[in-house]
Amino acid sequence: MENQTLEKFGPLAPFISINSQKIGKTIWEGSKGDDTAPSDDRGTEKNAFRERFELTPFGPANNHEQTLFGFSYVRTAWRLNEDAPFHEQVGYWFWDAEARLVMHSFLIPRAMTVLAGGAGEPGQTTLTVAATLGSATFGICSNPFLDREFKTVRYEGTWTIQGGSFTYEEDTQIQMKGRKELFHHIDKNLLKKQ
Repeated sequence: MENQTLEKFGPLAPFISINSQKIGKTIWEGSKGDDTAPSDDRGTEKNAFRERFELTPFGPANNHEQTLFGFSYVRTAWRLNEDAPFHEQVGYWFWDAEARLVMHSFLIPRAMTVLAGGAGEPGQTTLTVAATLGSATFGICSNPFLDREFKTVRYEGTWTIQGGSFTYEEDTQIQMKGRKELFHHIDKNLLKKQ
């Protein structure tokens, strides 16, 4: 990809690096993440973590009249002072310029997938996407165990980028078996471009 195509990535452009006049892989790392998650006894646990995102730009991807630009990514997170990752994720971010739409799809190795979306504009520095269980467009799909015991009913993510860093907060809303109130599994971090 050549330098002049960067504008085709719309609000996703700041996440991508240019090296030697070419758009290429970008690495982001964070060391102060905060994870509020269900504990083994189905209570609440807090985890401090570090993580790494490796982004690879693509585009155009054509669906007949629709044209998408974006990046694929691999996301890995480790609890502080641990060598084995506790979270791994693969996914895509998409920009549909004609529809003014940002989309985020991802898969986690617990047999669960999400496709979230939201409005976007070029130059926008905060992106908000959401998915709801049962939606035919921006939805959530889980394996039978998770659907029965830890049913994810909504996902919301907000990503804000400024210069060489970005922050995010994700709220995965879970209906746990035997509990009336939703559990808000919150992940947040500050990452810097490497």
